[in-house]
Amino acid sequence: MIPDNMLKFYIDGAWVEPATANRMGVENPATEEIVAEVALGAAADVDRAVAAARVAFPGWCATPAADRIAVLKRLLDAYNARYEEFAQVMSLEMGAPIEWARAAQAWAGQVHLEAAIRAAEEMEWEAMRGTTRIVHEGIGVCGLITPWNWPMNQIVCKVAPALAAGCAMVLKPSEIAPLSGVLFAEICHEAGVPKGVFNLVNGTGAEVGAYLSAHPGVDMMSFTGSTRAGAAVAAAAAPSIKRVAQELGGKSPNIILPSADLAAAVAGGVEGCFGNTGQSCDAPTRMLVPRARHGEALALAREAAGAVVVGDPRDPATTMGPLVSGVHFEKVQRLIQTGIDEGATLVCGGPGRPAGLNRGWFVQPTIFGDVTNDMTIAREEIFGPVLAIMPYDDVDEAVEIANDTVYGLAAFVSGPEEEARAVARRLRAGTVNLNYPEWDTFAPFGGYKQSGNGREYADWGIRDFCEVKGIVGWGA
Repeated sequence: MIPDNMLKFYIDGAWVEPATANRMGVENPATEEIVAEVALGAAADVDRAVAAARVAFPGWCATPAADRIAVLKRLLDAYNARYEEFAQVMSLEMGAPIEWARAAQAWAGQVHLEAAIRAAEEMEWEAMRGTTRIVHEGIGVCGLITPWNWPMNQIVCKVAPALAAGCAMVLKPSEIAPLSGVLFAEICHEAGVPKGVFNLVNGTGAEVGAYLSAHPGVDMMSFTGSTRAGAAVAAAAAPSIKRVAQELGGKSPNIILPSADLAAAVAGGVEGCFGNTGQSCDAPTRMLVPRARHGEALALAREAAGAVVVGDPRDPATTMGPLVSGVHFEKVQRLIQTGIDEGATLVCGGPGRPAGLNRGWFVQPTIFGDVTNDMTIAREEIFGPVLAIMPYDDVDEAVEIANDTVYGLAAFVSGPEEEARAVARRLRAGTVNLNYPEWDTFAPFGGYKQSGNGREYADWGIRDFCEVKGIVGWGA
């Protein structure tokens, strides 16, 4: 199950030895056991990868779009051939329940490849406007930094559009969950991505991430992670005036309108908050309910939480695995205790591991009621299965509470169609989900305010990796 090349980097079409012997253990968060080691890169590794990408870029950018799309199609075939391996390694490295790893984590990489292919096929790469030829072409060499919580979702929704646009790239996956990233590099090789176009260097954010962000040979940085780390990437990139696209933190509101089906809306909100053990930046973590029905909402939420099965990720019956690490476990525990200390009503869950689980970074699915917007649990991104239920008096107040946050990644509204649409227009968020719709990989994904800038997925992602050139005087 462990990829063969964990102690090497993929640079210029080959697996190469790192510049140093630095390594880090990869932990299975369900058992706290070290299951592999990963090589940690240094500046020399980044220099080598960027140099390879710079050599490869002109030829790849000049390659016809149809030929680049053909490479993406081969990459999709290679991904599908090793689909179960992706599910297994993501379950191992981040503790995702195996059924969730198959149906969501591995599936995300597949559908992003499919969306990028279709978007590239439908994109108008060149067009006339009057006598000017408008050309979309790859921006150059891109540094890609991806997180541990949705490994293939974030790797593929960067790599696939960058390849489609004609960019060369250096990927730094999260060192916490690097197995899937190495496996992805293997399928890039199998698919025949031209040498130097895709490169992978593992390492820490402080070493590889910071150096990559500041590198003068990098034309664009695409980063997904915390708002704090995103600010550091932007600061490092600023002196060289490179483009920076960021998908950062969130504290997504979930407004349940007075006319909504409360039982269905609460159940859907609990499920959305607890999915992926709450480790999703766009999770609906603030549930806003009419004050008159607050007590009823708490009872419904407690019932929904009772259906969650926390346990061994290898067991198909498990619906919630552990948090990703001990450090993250301690953060979530601290915030749960803060919610209690600040006077929120603990509906279910609380500090400590679930009963019967004494090893692994498992937490209790936790719900708070009577939460006010000045409480820490209403304002900080917890990134765990912790739901804050907040009462409101009227829809205007609900919208005010929803928008009163430094974040603006996603929002949710439940209620009759026209009412929900009207509220959606008032929310300051990059994605507003009405009545828990199916995931749309062709919708733009990105945030307002401190949730980032730029948009990912399908043609939105491709355009983020493109420069726009106007050739004036081209002719009629």
